[in-house]
Amino acid sequence: MLTLHFAPNSRAVRTLWLLEELGLDYELNKMAFHPQDLKSDDHRARHPLGRIPVLDDGDVRIFESGAIAEYLLERHKNGGLKPAVDSPEYPAYLQWFHYCEGMVMPPVNTIVVHTILLPPDRQDATVRGQAERLLTRAWGPVNDALEGREYLAGDFSAADTMLGHASVMSQRLGCVPAEMEHLTAYIERLLARPAFQKALALE
Repeated sequence: MLTLHFAPNSRAVRTLWLLEELGLDYELNKMAFHPQDLKSDDHRARHPLGRIPVLDDGDVRIFESGAIAEYLLERHKNGGLKPAVDSPEYPAYLQWFHYCEGMVMPPVNTIVVHTILLPPDRQDATVRGQAERLLTRAWGPVNDALEGREYLAGDFSAADTMLGHASVMSQRLGCVPAEMEHLTAYIERLLARPAFQKALALE
């Protein structure tokens, strides 16, 4: 049985979404997004830095949301959610799958640190503003790529669970301008998916 160690408002949501899209059976260990849970001895035994998500699959334990996604697709893919290697869409799938952590999440992390995690007297409005501008610019190429397309790489895929979840987070942070009409329409399509709605309901 798959077990997902999960906390709301985190990258673990994208893993939960993928599990739902794949129709896989799993158990959920829901924790608070708080050091009391994440830095506990029990959870540090799962992840040495006390982070989430963590996936248990029998004797296998794996963390990092992108690695978990690739693991699930290869060992439990239940029909896919990724283009074939020889598909014309495969390069775009790889690019957007990894664009999430490479270009989008670093400024998201900075914004979260300087709005939520740090006490007010240690938050830096200049640093936050730089991150907000960087994040907004990072969505420009995605908006352009979505013109005339419903999803990032042909049919709905794991690239959409990775980068799509980040797009929703970025919109919540005010970094998806309304004039990025292709991206905002894409976000609306994602939010209408039942599997994503189920994952978000646990936040």
